[in-house]
Amino acid sequence: MSTKDSEQESLAIALYYDEKNAPRVTAKGEGAIARQIMALAEEHNIPLEDDPELAALLAQIPLGDEIPEALYLAIAEVIAFAYIVAGKFPAGYDSREG
Repeated sequence: MSTKDSEQESLAIALYYDEKNAPRVTAKGEGAIARQIMALAEEHNIPLEDDPELAALLAQIPLGDEIPEALYLAIAEVIAFAYIVAGKFPAGYDSREG
């Protein structure tokens, strides 16, 4: 999750999702740290989502904490996007149906 704006520092939030528990905030930062997080994500082919509002909300969550239930839907959409980009689909999913 990231945001880039010429008038404000960039912000990046990294989430970890193990498919069993709610996603956790595993890294976050502004400026140079945000750029490092985004560079590592790109280096490891992790999709980036540019959503400044969601990134600002996630930045308020302490490192290591699960995201709050209020953000489940928004994060589910981001995770679904990342899975599709990576060519992953849930067990039993038939792309001809969707």
